[in-house]
Amino acid sequence: MQLTPLHTAILVTDLEKAEHFYGEVLGMSKIDRVMKFPGTWYQVGDYQLHLIVAPEVANKPKHEKWGRNPHIAFSVSDLDAAKQRLLNYNFPIQPSASGRPAIFTTDPDGNVIELGQA
Repeated sequence: MQLTPLHTAILVTDLEKAEHFYGEVLGMSKIDRVMKFPGTWYQVGDYQLHLIVAPEVANKPKHEKWGRNPHIAFSVSDLDAAKQRLLNYNFPIQPSASGRPAIFTTDPDGNVIELGQA
């Protein structure tokens, strides 16, 4: 059996804040969706990220090293530019504890996102 990733769905409590983070800060492209429940879909290459609105989300990082929490990883062409962009928008960052070229941040609901140098 060969598996091909299709999408990841994450829960968010404030769709407007989440859309700002994923669309404006990270620069993802919003796509049409036909679902009746609140949310937003983004296309990232051949992959999709689905934001689903929930009344509450308990995703605050539980470990000092954010990479040891459940997270989604994306590659970026310029890690320094991505880091500066996150800082410009006042999002927290944490370098990878492994020493490799990667950083971690959290979205407005505490979902951990990894950005690694492509």
